[in-house]
Amino acid sequence: MGKSESQMDIVEKSTRSGKKSWRVVAIGLAVLLLLTTCAAVALVILYASSRDCLSHAYRQTAAARIIQNMDTTADPCKDFYQYACGGWLNRHVIPETSSRYSIFDILRDELEIILKGKSVLETSDQGDREAFQKAKILYKSCMNESLIEQRDSLPLLEVLAMVGDWPVASADWNSTKEPSWSMEEKLSIMNSRFNKRVLIDMFVWNDDRDSSRHIIYIDQPGLGMPSRDYYFNGGNYQRVREAYLQFMITIAKMIREDKNMSRDDSFVQEEMAKVMELETDIANATTPAEERHDVTLLYNKMTLKELQEKFALNVSEFNWTFFIQGVMSSVSVQVDPEEEVVVYGMPYLQELKAIISKYSASTIQNYLIWRLVIDRVSSLSRRFKDARASYRKALYGTTLEEARWRECVSYVNNNMENAVGAMYVRETFAGESKRMVRDLIDKIREVFIETLDELQWMDEASKEKAREKAMAIKEQIGYPDYVLEDQNEKLDQEYANLNFSEHNYFENILENLRAGAQKSLKKLRERVDQDIWIIGAAVVNAFYSPNRNQIVFPAGILQPPFFSKHQPQALNFGGIGMVIGHEITHGFDDNGRNFDKDGNMFDWWSNFSAMHFKEQSRCMVYQYGNYTWELAGGQNVSGISTLGENIADNGGVRQAYKAYLKWLEQEGKEPKLPGLNLSHKQLFFLNFAQVWCGSYRPEYASQSIKTDVHSPLKYRVMGSLQNFEAFSEVFHCKKGTAMHPAEKCRVW
Repeated sequence: MGKSESQMDIVEKSTRSGKKSWRVVAIGLAVLLLLTTCAAVALVILYASSRDCLSHAYRQTAAARIIQNMDTTADPCKDFYQYACGGWLNRHVIPETSSRYSIFDILRDELEIILKGKSVLETSDQGDREAFQKAKILYKSCMNESLIEQRDSLPLLEVLAMVGDWPVASADWNSTKEPSWSMEEKLSIMNSRFNKRVLIDMFVWNDDRDSSRHIIYIDQPGLGMPSRDYYFNGGNYQRVREAYLQFMITIAKMIREDKNMSRDDSFVQEEMAKVMELETDIANATTPAEERHDVTLLYNKMTLKELQEKFALNVSEFNWTFFIQGVMSSVSVQVDPEEEVVVYGMPYLQELKAIISKYSASTIQNYLIWRLVIDRVSSLSRRFKDARASYRKALYGTTLEEARWRECVSYVNNNMENAVGAMYVRETFAGESKRMVRDLIDKIREVFIETLDELQWMDEASKEKAREKAMAIKEQIGYPDYVLEDQNEKLDQEYANLNFSEHNYFENILENLRAGAQKSLKKLRERVDQDIWIIGAAVVNAFYSPNRNQIVFPAGILQPPFFSKHQPQALNFGGIGMVIGHEITHGFDDNGRNFDKDGNMFDWWSNFSAMHFKEQSRCMVYQYGNYTWELAGGQNVSGISTLGENIADNGGVRQAYKAYLKWLEQEGKEPKLPGLNLSHKQLFFLNFAQVWCGSYRPEYASQSIKTDVHSPLKYRVMGSLQNFEAFSEVFHCKKGTAMHPAEKCRVW
């Protein structure tokens, strides 16, 4: 996805490593949960009426879930998150394989169980269409652990030979490889063959200023560790840094031994220390996320000729055209010095020349290969996975690997999302949900447009443009229709160039990497397909694309507690309704507001409205920036990095609530949930809060606070509701209490 789409999902993608094995304590917790569930169900039955058995049963289930999650001893006006989620937090222990555990993670776990099922990935059928067959072959190759163990490091050694070898594990690299070594060639191979962008992030995406065409982007690269903070900060960041270096050294020694070379500990340590120094310099040259917040300032269009003149790297006179042509030739696309590119990473490129000049070719090659190797460790035999255990523990706090089948399900779903999504939808999804969710979208969009009239900080001209953009937002719900059409060959054609073997999991991964790179690169000469789905159906998340002005709700999120045709509308509006409002508001957050109704980066704001938008936003920056997260070592949330998500959270819950009130006016009151002495307005806010129930390990909290554009789960709830007067009214919170502060922030 393009750089301008970095904030479009409603929750961070799963970082869980899997489910832990059942132990005595886990069984004890399961028994306790069962007893608690029985007690809750008994409670709701006590209060239930006997009419409408089916609806009654669904209301019982919803009530039992809500009751179990709550801590009714907490004061909702002091800490609504504890009130809504305290029961959930007490019942759920983070699995040893997980860095975070939340409602989202539980739903993803349940989704993976469905995908593993016999009617999805586990069992092949002669009648399967080609796309399904390939997905099942890929899954089977991943599950063949005995063969993976038998092949050991052999597949990786073959890859190293393809990319010019690893100097730290080569006896004669300086004499045999270095004389013909070309950085342009190595970077282009890494990019086009292995979909790995190191040193320079070059990719093809929609042109931010012309959403109908694709263009080449040049940006600062990602790093081996999650963020630049790990290279410089102390505390847990330093512990991760030390484990990372040791991980490098261990893997290099293992490869040397597998090539019948001596371990030579001192040499390996010295070489990998140089690699660490190089990556630290690269990290230091990258611009922090908080300083890359304005996409309009990042966008710099120029020709390749101009790029060469501005950023000539002193590495055998690095030729930008040669590098980019090397990448694009993999899809038979020609470029010349007049080819236009967009440079996002200007400050980084200005520093890169000095960095590259500082290091030898062998050190640079060692770094390139390390970045390739670290991604493939999880695809190798057990001893390689064991070698990363200390690093994984320092980084995530996890002590166990995920169950193999979960790893394989996740991999296949991530790499063949439309094929797996089609099988998932056939297995579980109710088609009428599409109509119901579309109706909710219409209602919440209508409220957003009506709400514009309340805003004093925005002038009428800008409001009219905002109305036009809101009306133009396109929606995708559930899944693309063609994936269920047996006679439609589009799904099979998507995977036509993939050739998998049940016996070669590692090579299958390489096939996916190559295909993924080529799928993206070949778009350079193609018009943008505005109807393409940007995500698969078997995903528990939701998205907004500023380049397409489009909201997406995959089938995976259209389930309780977010949505069900059987649960009260208070829960639907507080669940998926809030998500819909969140995604609509993304079109008008600090990033989305820079794009017009057609997805083009264009300033449609008056100076008056733009100035006041920044003033309104500044209130939220300070509000969230003052939240201290003790679990992350007492660091404060970044009000700048999380601004877009905070604006969307606040707007989403406000719009969904107002839409629910309108629904009540039209449809009348709903039946109460048994066992809960709460109004449906209170249930709306309760379900909104409960979808964010979750907990983190300290190690992951330290990572999340630096890398996640979302606020921590607790503060997503607290911040949004502290700003919303209607919440305080519904729960009778006095002014001056924690949940009803005197100063409130509002953008939309």
